[in-house]
Amino acid sequence: MIRTVIIEDEKPAARKLERLLGLFTDLELVKTVNSVEEGIDWFAENQHPDLIFSDIVLGDGLSFDIFEKVPTKSFIIYTTAFDQYTLKAFKLNSIDYLLKPIMEEDLENAINKYKSFLPIESSHNSHEVKELIKNERQRLSRILVKIGYNLKIVQTDEVSCFFSENKIVYLQTKERPFPTDFTLDDLQEVLDDKKFFRVNRQFIINSDHIKNIHTSPFFKVELDFQPEEEITVSRDRVKDFKDWLSR
Repeated sequence: MIRTVIIEDEKPAARKLERLLGLFTDLELVKTVNSVEEGIDWFAENQHPDLIFSDIVLGDGLSFDIFEKVPTKSFIIYTTAFDQYTLKAFKLNSIDYLLKPIMEEDLENAINKYKSFLPIESSHNSHEVKELIKNERQRLSRILVKIGYNLKIVQTDEVSCFFSENKIVYLQTKERPFPTDFTLDDLQEVLDDKKFFRVNRQFIINSDHIKNIHTSPFFKVELDFQPEEEITVSRDRVKDFKDWLSR
């Protein structure tokens, strides 16, 4: 059995997640934690579970505060409606990041991802398992952006590039650019580096949306859709760029 704990301060959301987890016969829910304070006390006094489903924003702080006080080796699937904490979640034992409202299919995929990291008949040692998780969690597949008082989920596959302008990082889609809460340095850590490449200090581009590449007198990239500004490859990045294209 996979021992699990829920960290969630909203009772309806906690009940819904408890019900969804009850559909999986190999999961055992041992505790539902409702606050940072309760979480610190519980994790300090009890055996840690195999897997944690954790909201991020709780009534008395962030769930990150729990694990800063009581470090855990448990794997964590974060459940939240706030995209600005994505990067930190990826860095704290996170194997997935589910945006609310949680769908049963998304939850099943996240649980299956966790199971895929488990050693099978000791075929993986603990170091190999950690490396598998590290490589997997460094792939951000969707981003939540704000449009006025509304929220929109953008799949990273839809993004032709990320670019910095006036100290704000935007993602560019066919529809329009959208502001994000990331920095380009942050994005380099969590995007799939097989698809995304930082060509200069201002742009990260998606190989799926490259329309043309000019090589003279300098490397210039044209995308299916992009801001008005030209996208050039920095001279010190040209070799890495060519290597990336040939992967």
